[in-house]
Amino acid sequence: MEFSHFSVMLEECLEGLHINPEGVYVDGTAGGAGHSSQIAKRLTTGRLLALDQDPDAVAIATERLSQYPCAQVVRINFRNMGTALANAGVSGADGVLLDLGVSSHQLDTAERGFSYLKDAPLDMRMSQEGPSAADLVASSSEEEIARILWEYGEERYSRSIARAIVREREKQPILTTLQLADIIKSAMPAAAKREKNPCKRSFQALRIAVNSELDALSQGIDEAFENLNPGGRLVIITFHSLEDRMVKQKFADFCRGCTCPPEFPVCVCGKKPRAKHIGKKPILPSKEELELNRRSQSAKLRIIEKI
Repeated sequence: MEFSHFSVMLEECLEGLHINPEGVYVDGTAGGAGHSSQIAKRLTTGRLLALDQDPDAVAIATERLSQYPCAQVVRINFRNMGTALANAGVSGADGVLLDLGVSSHQLDTAERGFSYLKDAPLDMRMSQEGPSAADLVASSSEEEIARILWEYGEERYSRSIARAIVREREKQPILTTLQLADIIKSAMPAAAKREKNPCKRSFQALRIAVNSELDALSQGIDEAFENLNPGGRLVIITFHSLEDRMVKQKFADFCRGCTCPPEFPVCVCGKKPRAKHIGKKPILPSKEELELNRRSQSAKLRIIEKI
């Protein structure tokens, strides 16, 4: 199986994890094991758990990490990280990495149905289980489709696209990616159709909905932080504003201390920060990386350390 994946901000992630060769690390989104392999190389008596819900990723990560006795690959969604750690007999992690979004392999493998540039079954399931994108557009109301496109894709033509989807599915089932892409473009004004990727926002929105990505992220951040050892670091790469906003807010909550009104002379709430930021602003890809991998252009890396 070919599995192409460019490890976004690899050196920045490794530096952010501040790897202890004897520590325990979790790569919650193993993918093609690019980050995982480099973490494993830096461990001596430590351990690495490489998690992924995609069976294709699990197969290739198992193959690529087989040379590292410290590494264990587990098929599971990172939102259930605590379960994976418990099953592995690990009480806590010294670092957790989450590289969010869709992988290059998922985008480039047409039959997975993530890309609006290649004709394929309308699937989009990262786990390859459960309802697909075709099921979603077939069963959701016009109002629900419009909500998904607006909330998860920030698509300004969400209502007209939803209306076009419902109108078309009354004539025939919507089963392929290019069929859906044509419907999306048909509902847009001429100027919007001339955009470089007029279907990008809608496909992103449907993918997020099919995979419950934001719910998984919210739960996964909490799971990761609760299972970090003191001094452990949580390193997260996001690829769109919805992900980054959630990570930024969650990290701010972990790092926030006293919540008493400013006019109080002394603190009475007793709340103390549970983490500290490693750099206040997100880390962005270097110019060199952007030239090598255009898909990294929207990436943002944020890091916190548990107190």
